[in-house]
Amino acid sequence: MKRAFYRICEVLLALIFLGAGLNGYLVWFGFEPIFPTSPKAMEFLGTGYLLALVKTVECLGGLLILTRRFIPLALLMLLPLIVNILAFHIFVDPELLPIAMVVVLLESTLLFHYKENFKSLLSVKSKTDLSA
Repeated sequence: MKRAFYRICEVLLALIFLGAGLNGYLVWFGFEPIFPTSPKAMEFLGTGYLLALVKTVECLGGLLILTRRFIPLALLMLLPLIVNILAFHIFVDPELLPIAMVVVLLESTLLFHYKENFKSLLSVKSKTDLSA
């Protein structure tokens, strides 16, 4: 039961980011977005390198989670974007704040689930033996 719950969280988070990433590429190529976007966010990201960079990370993170490859890495890749999304919707555009809260909840749940993978990153002393 627990495994199914975490898998559902993975699929939801992956689909949200994969959809948002592909949606951003549509905007970048000059098409109308399929899913609703925040006009203020699109104004902030513009149509240059920042939009392409953010949307590429979103697509890559979503694909990695969806295919269950390098999930802890994908969660860490998406974490700065999620913090930025939450801050943006709290301070600039609160209209899509509920979706941002769902994303934060999914990410937090999965970070907790994969916490064993992050313990070495949070250790005070690093391992000096590189031969292992």
